[in-house]
Amino acid sequence: MPKRVLTGLIVSDKGDKTVVVNVERKVKHPLYGKIIRRTKKYHAHDEGNEFKQGETVRIEETAPISKLKTWKVVDRVNTHATPERVDVDA
Repeated sequence: MPKRVLTGLIVSDKGDKTVVVNVERKVKHPLYGKIIRRTKKYHAHDEGNEFKQGETVRIEETAPISKLKTWKVVDRVNTHATPERVDVDA
């Protein structure tokens, strides 16, 4: 069975080797049909304490590490990447 991978925003990095990641998803309301946002917080393992609050990261499901941690941080998602400049010869 493949491991689930989610993308979210780090809302806390105060714990040692732990970050709290807020994952947002959009679902359709069952009765009214409006698209609404649902959020959930996941405690994820950060071995080197290298990720900071405010960064967008990908987390992957793992075997339980502690009471609350069953996820680990895979990598940083570069949301502030600027596209490469393309020169168009007209």
